Amino acid sequence: MTGVRRSYEYRHVVGFEETNLVGNVYYTNHLLWQGRCREMFLREHAPDVLTELRNGLALVTLGVSCRYLAELSAFDEVVVRMRLGAQSESELTLTFDYLRADTTEEVIARGEQQLACMRREGNRLVPTPIPRALRDALTPYRGALSTSLHPIG
Repeated sequence: MTGVRRSYEYRHVVGFEETNLVGNVYYTNHLLWQGRCREMFLREHAPDVLTELRNGLALVTLGVSCRYLAELSAFDEVVVRMRLGAQSESELTLTFDYLRADTTEEVIARGEQQLACMRREGNRLVPTPIPRALRDALTPYRGALSTSLHPIG
């Protein structure tokens, strides 16, 4: 398949605690899965950034969004695919596709996170360049998903 972009995948099986009274997944859990996907990416592909986080680096979430397209229920398996949508000197945008993990790969939701790299200086946070380890780790995952919630210029 020409033009297919590589994505980082996080797989998750929905538990009862993630559903509401009606039985479908409560909407805030999709945002938790975005965060978990991002964390597992750092753990697997940029462990040096984890050390920097303990030494004053902060990855500050500036914005997060999710567009819900279909429901999930307990014991559904979902694949969260993350890609780098855009980056500047100190900010980046991650895009997410949520797919039902069966043979159809139905798109359940699409999301986005805008992040800023900051460094603690006393009780202030100041912008700092994205660490080289994170830039390098994200490079193979560059490219918008099938559709983005917001144009990235």
